Amino acid sequence: MATNDKKLFLGGRLKRLRRDLGVTQSRMAAELGVSPSYLNLLERNQRPVTAQILLRLADAYDLDLRSLSADDPGGGAGLEEVLADKMFADLGVGRHEAAEVAELSPGLAEAMMRLYRAYIDRERLIDLGAFERPERGGPISAHSPTDWVRDLVGAQRNHFAELEAFAETILGDLKADPQDLGPAVRQRLLDRHGVQSRVMPVEVMAGSLRRYDHHRKRLMISETLAPASRIFAMCYQLSLLEGDALLSGLADRFNAPDRATRRLLKVFLVNYLAAALMMPYEPFLAALEASGYDIERVRPRFGISYEQAAQRLTTLSRPGARGVPFFMMRVDGAGNISKRFAAGPFPFSRFGGACPRWNVHDSFKTPGRIITQVIETPDGERYFTLSRTVRRVSGLQAGQEDELVVGLGCELKFASKLVYARGLDIGAPLVTEIGPSCRICERPACPQRAAAPINRTLLVDEASKAVSPFPFVA
Repeated sequence: MATNDKKLFLGGRLKRLRRDLGVTQSRMAAELGVSPSYLNLLERNQRPVTAQILLRLADAYDLDLRSLSADDPGGGAGLEEVLADKMFADLGVGRHEAAEVAELSPGLAEAMMRLYRAYIDRERLIDLGAFERPERGGPISAHSPTDWVRDLVGAQRNHFAELEAFAETILGDLKADPQDLGPAVRQRLLDRHGVQSRVMPVEVMAGSLRRYDHHRKRLMISETLAPASRIFAMCYQLSLLEGDALLSGLADRFNAPDRATRRLLKVFLVNYLAAALMMPYEPFLAALEASGYDIERVRPRFGISYEQAAQRLTTLSRPGARGVPFFMMRVDGAGNISKRFAAGPFPFSRFGGACPRWNVHDSFKTPGRIITQVIETPDGERYFTLSRTVRRVSGLQAGQEDELVVGLGCELKFASKLVYARGLDIGAPLVTEIGPSCRICERPACPQRAAAPINRTLLVDEASKAVSPFPFVA
């Protein structure tokens, strides 16, 4: 009898899940009720993953099963971007082959991306004159702490349960309403740690926004910071003082490759804990759900900035109490990405900026306004996005503008929960097709293309001018 049953070989994703969770093969096997040898066979694709195993995975780790069965753009897209470099052009490695390697050997794919990133960083440093060529000088280190921490945070879906629980413990002791958190944190710093918090003139701060004097036990905060950022600075210091053991333990557990990377990771974790103090998980999520994720409506209740709220949106992945899985990106006027977080899937470009067709860049033309857009990535997935300009500091000298844009988004299927999508025909929206970095994007006739795809031949025709600045042979 014919059957439509399809065997699921998910070894690569199962192995990646275990790695991201930080559990051993023996521990996962015990939690799934199978032997370590059987789990080993599953991870090597020598046995299919049964429906029973999928259900046990969902129960043990509170998984959305679609995250295992749906295509994961992360590894495949990143490896495809690496292989688009001209040094690999003669190999003719296609998109499907890159996706297959990322699926079957995620560790190998990640290793290749790290090597490529180190190579790119080294070449940039050489071009800037920071180092000589290796053949003329000694070896150089091109490890990027920023990229390592970004990858770790991405693997954790930007959610750290231990930090959420610790924040709730501190808040339980403070017994402060979110709107009165600033005075309560200031007083706790003074009473428990002998630390005075003072707002200082910009001339005294000498380029710093926040500085802690260990000897005088004084936290100095720049007057250029907005009220929400001043409170965040105090929450940061309180988190560092009271959560040092937990923060150091987490930093050690994730086994950063060097001292600089470990310090950067710890700074990220302190920032996370400070945000959890300002925006307690359950009250913050409840306010969002009640308002249709209206950020401007929720901000006054917690005394927070738009950017603080946007970044917190990407952390709401508590099992049993999940929010809409947002992704977030912060860019400057030149398109440089300074922040990138995601609670849900989104194929960020790992070695370039955002696609110019995404209207995140247009927000600079409409300061302070939220603009929306439905975008579609090359894999056919659609996302609802909103973008808005933000400022970190105020009172800067003329010509030293600090305007940035925060782009937020989620899968289109979640848009109905958002007040920003009211009136949108989710079944048939106006969609803008975007792509990854231009050198691997194969969308034809794009008027904003900055380069021809590396795996396509540039089409040069003296007798005509195409819509795209870089037409290519399809």
